[in-house]
Amino acid sequence: MLEETNDREEIIGRVAALDIGKAELVCCVRVPGSDRSGKRLQEVKTYSTMTRSLLVLVDRLRELGVTRVVMEATSDYWRSPFYLLEAQGFEVWLVNARDVKHLPGRPKTDRLDAVWLCKLAERQMLRPSFVPPPPIRRLRDLTRYRADLVATRTAEKQRVEKLLEDAQIKLSVVASDIFGVSGRDMLAALLAGERDPKALAQLARGRMRAKLGVLQEAFTGHFSDHHGFLLATMLGRIDQATADIAAVEAHIETEIAPFQAAVDRLDEITGVGRAAAHVIIAEIGVDMAASPPLRTWPPGPGSRPGSTSQPARQGQERHRARQPLPGPGARRGRGDRRADRHLPWGALPAHRAAPRQEEGDRRGGPVHPGHRLAAAGRPRRPLPRPGLGLLRHPRQRRPRQAQPHPPARGPRLQGHPPTRRLTDTAANPTSPR
Repeated sequence: MLEETNDREEIIGRVAALDIGKAELVCCVRVPGSDRSGKRLQEVKTYSTMTRSLLVLVDRLRELGVTRVVMEATSDYWRSPFYLLEAQGFEVWLVNARDVKHLPGRPKTDRLDAVWLCKLAERQMLRPSFVPPPPIRRLRDLTRYRADLVATRTAEKQRVEKLLEDAQIKLSVVASDIFGVSGRDMLAALLAGERDPKALAQLARGRMRAKLGVLQEAFTGHFSDHHGFLLATMLGRIDQATADIAAVEAHIETEIAPFQAAVDRLDEITGVGRAAAHVIIAEIGVDMAASPPLRTWPPGPGSRPGSTSQPARQGQERHRARQPLPGPGARRGRGDRRADRHLPWGALPAHRAAPRQEEGDRRGGPVHPGHRLAAAGRPRRPLPRPGLGLLRHPRQRRPRQAQPHPPARGPRLQGHPPTRRLTDTAANPTSPR
């Protein structure tokens, strides 16, 4: 039975959509008509992305009574319009461009994209992306910049190790961290002009003192002034990156102070430190209501992560990773693993597999029950060895054996009579010559 529905209740009355570029944006506004026919009024204009032009856009949207503004996440160009409209009190939605797929067969322009986005927004066919509040944004900028600085410092450390390899200095073979206390002292001595392997090895501290002989061999190389110039530049960049990381971490501690309770709770989780807690809060915030609900596993026996089907009945299907290997005893080494341990549950025998039979001749041995091609049950007698007839198709004829060819006659010399076969003379001795 068909029922009447009122679609006008699901349509947002006054909505705007922005197609944002680097230099300009296209704004499409759709509002109800003046009459009662249900028609919609539409306005499409182009604005500059400069701040004064965006303020003109804000005044126009407020004049038309727009309540929701929707825009696509285009690179980083969406930030300035989003933050400005949010500060002016508008409900701003940032949508994923993947959810706003362009229909095939239609021309694609900035104006048409803005109109299409506005039509989808007024019918509530879009969902907003998570944009954190300003305190979380500042924390996110700091944590991401710290990650970039750490990556930059790591790249410089790798360049130092490559430079030492080029100078035939094998310090990384002996020391696990060439930038520790002992390693930095040795590198500083190299920059100061020290080239004696024994003097460089004596700078080792702690447990590295037991490796003095190996350190002397490691410092036996060809470290030139060219390597010294590059090493000084790289160590300067490493030290500068370390200082910048410390400064950024100090700002992070200041911004994370209002969320210290959440940091302490995350720090109690095994494997999550304070730095990881800062990153988690910066990426997802502290308001779990803004995040989509987590996907739960289906209850019941047979359910497992990633399974979208109905839970299997007990005894019908089991996960292959949970199948017990056939044979008595709970302890099994790597040498006792079966080759068919990844077969379905119904193909495995319920008893202990028979020992592997002795191999036959060079034509191939019998198939033992533990093989993948064996039957599920234990055979009552050994399987026969496949012969030549079993390896040939029943309709395929046996190829005829090639007959040996007679020896080819050699070239006769000119003037000599043809040779006579001995078989002819022996068979008929009275035949004329």
